[in-house]
Amino acid sequence: MRWPLWRVAVAERSMEPALLPGDWLLVRRGLRRAGQVRIRPGQLVVARHPGRPDMLLVKRAARQLPDGSWWLQSDNAGAGAVDSARFGAVPPALIEGRVLGRYRRAPGQRRG
Repeated sequence: MRWPLWRVAVAERSMEPALLPGDWLLVRRGLRRAGQVRIRPGQLVVARHPGRPDMLLVKRAARQLPDGSWWLQSDNAGAGAVDSARFGAVPPALIEGRVLGRYRRAPGQRRG
């Protein structure tokens, strides 16, 4: 069984200023039928890169297309962002979860 909550570390600058490298995210995994999570345009999501399923991305769900796939965007396109502008729309099955919140590790705290 997978836990419904998951924590993910932000590693890149593509979502600045909303998210910074070193931030941690609390993510709600999909629990509905077929593992899909309910999202709305404007929400932050964690998704798998369509061409590299081992690579996780944190992006903003910009809009849902008629076929059910999602157009995902970076907030900071100038950071060399990898998003739907590069790889196209993302099928719902590749959306792992919706970001519920962000927190920062306290200075001097060890990685866990």
